[in-house]
Amino acid sequence: FQFAYGAGLLFVGKLIDRLGTRKGFSLAVFVWSIAAMTHAAASSVFQFAAARFSLGLGESGSFPASVKAVAEWFPKRERALATGIFNSGSNIGAMVTPLVVPWITYRFGWRMAFIATGALGLVWVLCWLSLYHRPEQDTQVSSAELAYIQSDPADPQTTASSAVPWRTLLTLRQAWAVALGKFFTDPIWWVYLFWMPDFLSRNLGLNLRGMALPLFVIYSGASVGSIGGGWLSSSLLKRGWTLNRSRMTALLVCALAVTPIMIAARTTSPWLAVSLIAIAAGAHQGWSANMYTLASDMFPRSAVASVVGFGTMAGAISGMFVAKAVGYILQHTGSYVPVFVIAGLAYLIAFVFVQSLAPRLEPAKM
Repeated sequence: FQFAYGAGLLFVGKLIDRLGTRKGFSLAVFVWSIAAMTHAAASSVFQFAAARFSLGLGESGSFPASVKAVAEWFPKRERALATGIFNSGSNIGAMVTPLVVPWITYRFGWRMAFIATGALGLVWVLCWLSLYHRPEQDTQVSSAELAYIQSDPADPQTTASSAVPWRTLLTLRQAWAVALGKFFTDPIWWVYLFWMPDFLSRNLGLNLRGMALPLFVIYSGASVGSIGGGWLSSSLLKRGWTLNRSRMTALLVCALAVTPIMIAARTTSPWLAVSLIAIAAGAHQGWSANMYTLASDMFPRSAVASVVGFGTMAGAISGMFVAKAVGYILQHTGSYVPVFVIAGLAYLIAFVFVQSLAPRLEPAKM
């Protein structure tokens, strides 16, 4: 799944830029939904792995299309907050899933859990196609609203045919700023997702029943941080701060807010550890909301999905190696201290790279 997710990002962003947000996002979720439902038909490890691979390909379109939709519908001063709001949906899903999917599984069987979630995706596609249009094509958008949405300086490129080719993308320091910002920090989010149950059991002695409330607190913190991080930079922009100063301030605040997690593995207080992890998870999502927004700050709308795909691919590749590295660290040291020290420093390292490669958030020269 994770390999397919990373590989899919090689082309899905460019595909969405060419097809447009409405068609591209619909295609991605359609593939994801059908792939989810095919899990129910798997009768071997190979067939199940093939279903997982297909699911990863479909899911790779989510963030490139979402960020592109925000770029189409919001001026720059509101994009970070809008991104933070949609990004918080992944955390809400992480809280709802443990409640809904087990109930479906116990009541109707594990195959129905895949069929139900896949069918829900198909319903979403129908709703998306009926509701989503570009602002200039939406009959319910007034001329005043359209003028507000398009109040930023016009993009130098505005057609799907001008989607940035890979050979150009790889030469742009702004694209590498987004990619390295994701490369160093996305794996930390995967650590929170994959290893928190083990940490709560190993360090705090919690069983599965006892983990429910701590995990709820952690994901709630992530949702709040996602919206709060986006709100911070958008609020500073509205107060008259420059785009560069607003975004970089928000990124630095989020990077600093993660650092206390370095003591989470040393404390004997369960709720102090959970609180520190919740703050770090929220800071990560606030960081992520602003990193995605940088793509639409420095690139025309026609290239946003390609850049987000490139950056997310870098994070996915790094995540695969870090997931393995965490396993080796725990196997050889038996401690989460090195893991949390790496997590606490990763965002400051990423901030240095972003600041070095895009010091003034200048528009990329295509």
